[in-house]
Amino acid sequence: MIYSNNNNNNNRECNLESSHPNRIHSLFPVLQHRRAHTFLTSSATCRLLRRPPRAVGATWPLRSGAFSHSACRWKNAGDGKEDEDEDDVIDDGEVEELFQERAPAGALGAAHRVFVVHPDVKWGSRKQHLTTAELMMAEAVGLVNTLDSWSVVDRVIMSTKTPEKKKIFGKGNFQTLTDRIRQTAGITAVFVNVERLSALSEREFEEAWGVKVFDRYSVVLHIFRRNARTKEAKLQISLAEIPLLRSRLKNEMANLDQQGGGSRYIGGSGETLMEVQQRLLRERELKIRSALETLRRKRRLLRSQRRDKELPSVSVLGYTNCGKTTLIKALTGDAGLQPRNQLFATLDVTVHAGQLPSHMTVLYVDTIGFLSQLPHQLIDSFSATLEDIKHSDLLVHVRDVSHPETANQKANVLRVLENMRVPDRLLSSMIEVHNKTDLVDNYRLTEPGALPISALEQRGLDALRAAVEEELVASTGKRVMDLAVDLGSPQLSWLYKEAAVQDVRVNADEGSAVVKVIISAAAYGRYRKLFAGR
Repeated sequence: MIYSNNNNNNNRECNLESSHPNRIHSLFPVLQHRRAHTFLTSSATCRLLRRPPRAVGATWPLRSGAFSHSACRWKNAGDGKEDEDEDDVIDDGEVEELFQERAPAGALGAAHRVFVVHPDVKWGSRKQHLTTAELMMAEAVGLVNTLDSWSVVDRVIMSTKTPEKKKIFGKGNFQTLTDRIRQTAGITAVFVNVERLSALSEREFEEAWGVKVFDRYSVVLHIFRRNARTKEAKLQISLAEIPLLRSRLKNEMANLDQQGGGSRYIGGSGETLMEVQQRLLRERELKIRSALETLRRKRRLLRSQRRDKELPSVSVLGYTNCGKTTLIKALTGDAGLQPRNQLFATLDVTVHAGQLPSHMTVLYVDTIGFLSQLPHQLIDSFSATLEDIKHSDLLVHVRDVSHPETANQKANVLRVLENMRVPDRLLSSMIEVHNKTDLVDNYRLTEPGALPISALEQRGLDALRAAVEEELVASTGKRVMDLAVDLGSPQLSWLYKEAAVQDVRVNADEGSAVVKVIISAAAYGRYRKLFAGR
């Protein structure tokens, strides 16, 4: 039982636990205390939220201990006591707490037997024109199968003329779908293959079907969560999960309201249960965004250091599982790269050095894969990572030409790049690579300007390296020059260090040489200053 601060004020007494014991126990453990008489004030709420988190297997609201603890510490830290070292805004332990203890339902190792539903939109702005319902269903099944311990039990493509409606389908089709789901034995979840379900739609479906309901946003986040390794990836995923947590909160509070307990105040704090949970989510979001901004500043510093060393960068991007990592491994010979044949195997931007035919060193940036039908919220959460794309010297767009939806995948990648406001200079100079040609019988190039390759079999890579070099020389303002050097001076060794030496023609009789180099304007200026008159 939870009382207000004023024991004599019967109007403010909240006898929630006795009136709805099962519901309150499952929903709001952060508001419970083992003592019979607990008086909740704003400060007391934070103290209660610091107790150890409950078991992971419980429903979503139970996993609030670590999150609430971090939120309270964040609030206290902001009371005029700003940390002098911004790198300490959030430490590894807190990242892990945020990542593990506030995960949406079904994310922490849960196994699911899934019924996949694809709404086939017949007309209107939501109709897909570059693909088919069957191919979109195949991608949805692929997403489910990417998750360990998840499996597809059954699938259905259901026509709809009203995708914007609460139940997506018309009354007859929805009833047919409901009957089929209920008659399918052993399912534990339904995956509705749409970009994002509203909180109201999710609630309606779960009440009608009696199992957990996922959309593309939540399934992709589960895949991200399984593949997250670094601090930055975990923070970005935690931020992207905030909308799911808010949606879940709305549904849980709506259920509680139906039982007459959702609008009660928490003791004398003046806050309802809904307001407390919303406040904690806001505090959590602020903390994550602050930590990501610190990491964003670190990325800017690294880019600045690369620019100071005049190392050009090439972002390798494309639809998920198109072979980006395999290509970078082939271009650089980096044995540490271990490509995996699965969706979203790469969540973190990694940088790998390689050499072009001119011996110019280039940095290849491996990026997160793209996917169709994902909300801007998910892309925005990974903006710190994707920012590297906009600051590259060149983009290489890798396409899996063996995939039946390769044209649709290309359109989706270009749409995301436009939404990210990638500079026109990068879009106009972007090199398109047709990968996995070894999987296509009698492959013939049908798009002028594209480069056919097989990253796995390392075919076509010389032409790609030459194209990358040509574009980089043009985009970075480097110059191809023949320089006369005195072999008795340190000129030649300096050029090897500061420029890309392509050829050396030695005149032994005169003790000189003509060196063909690719050199930046800044480096050439330094060269002239050091060796003028020699």
